[in-house]
Amino acid sequence: MPVAPKDAGGYVDEVPDGGRTILGVATSITAFLGRACRGPTHQPVLIDGFGEFERIFGRLDADYPLGYALRDFFLNGGDQAIIVRIPPSGGGDANGGRLTSADTLGREEDKTGIFALLKTDLFNLLCIPADTRAGTTDPIVYRNAAAFCEKHRAMLIIDSPADWSSANPPTALLADPAKALGELGINGLSAPNAAIYFPRLLEADPLSEGQIDTFVPCGAIAGIMARTDAQRGVWKAPAGLDASIAGIHGLEVNLDDEESGTLNRLGINCLRSFPTSGCVVWGARTMRGGDHFADEYKYVAVRRLSLFIEESVSRGLQWVVLEPNDDALRAQIRAAVGAFLHDLFRQGAFQGATSREAYFVKCDRETTAQNDVDLGILNVVIGFAPLKPSEFVILTLQQMAGQAGGQSE
Repeated sequence: MPVAPKDAGGYVDEVPDGGRTILGVATSITAFLGRACRGPTHQPVLIDGFGEFERIFGRLDADYPLGYALRDFFLNGGDQAIIVRIPPSGGGDANGGRLTSADTLGREEDKTGIFALLKTDLFNLLCIPADTRAGTTDPIVYRNAAAFCEKHRAMLIIDSPADWSSANPPTALLADPAKALGELGINGLSAPNAAIYFPRLLEADPLSEGQIDTFVPCGAIAGIMARTDAQRGVWKAPAGLDASIAGIHGLEVNLDDEESGTLNRLGINCLRSFPTSGCVVWGARTMRGGDHFADEYKYVAVRRLSLFIEESVSRGLQWVVLEPNDDALRAQIRAAVGAFLHDLFRQGAFQGATSREAYFVKCDRETTAQNDVDLGILNVVIGFAPLKPSEFVILTLQQMAGQAGGQSE
């Protein structure tokens, strides 16, 4: 407030600059839905390690695949997980009751099943492992979960169906990949918020004296995404030789280059095994990543970066609500959003040698006309040039002809 001098001398008045800061939200908080032998039901519980999961929801149990997926999450670099324990509607949750699709989906009015996540502040990734080790999550569940993620700026990690690997070579998937993918029915606006991974993992089961069994990959994939975010940033594709899968003995199906290329072009992310690099994630596309879609959100990293920017800016501009919709406010918004995007640019999140080439922010009388002002609307337009993974590295070799008779003088 203004200083009221009472005597001769110097006075200091601190004046706030009115600037606002937008902070980046978390990018890899992963929600897991499924059965557990104990613990609260239909309540999102945030945990920071597998030991905490065991304390609240019970130890690893062969009848509860959720625990194995969560173990893989933390083993591969996962940091924070939200557990929603869902009990079977038919009872018998204690070692034979099974979940139905309706149990998993729940009811929005009751905030049960997937809608229990409405009680939490933020989640970025969603895993719904099959209710039995050899089972498959119902495509109806995945379709609804993808739509739910689209509304809440999250990504759904889809495990490939068990029958994709059920036959001897060629697998059911490789026999007709387009048909197999189409049967999942995930398309439209929600498809960029989902990504599918094939095949399943071979791991030693500590409850069966180390016997090798098959496990879904969603937990490991989410952990790798979290690890990549921490090491490189959410704009880095969670795939490549750095995206190694820890704690596994191999893959249920070993794909060659041709098979992997065919699936990749359809938007199916492959897990590969290489002699010197071990098992790695070898695909980074969303369910709109098929070449025939030519979608702007073809790549997982581009979609996740967009969701990160949307969520961060949305939360960071909450102070704007009910402020005077005038030029001064729009200037503050441009400054705050511009500073946030510039920080991402400095970290290498965008293409472009200069900030002008990398991003822009528009919030002025062009984006918000007088009619918008009269309706209480303020429009902010943000554009950015995302980095895209180099899926195909093409080498052009030219052989130089030798000069006869040596170099001329």
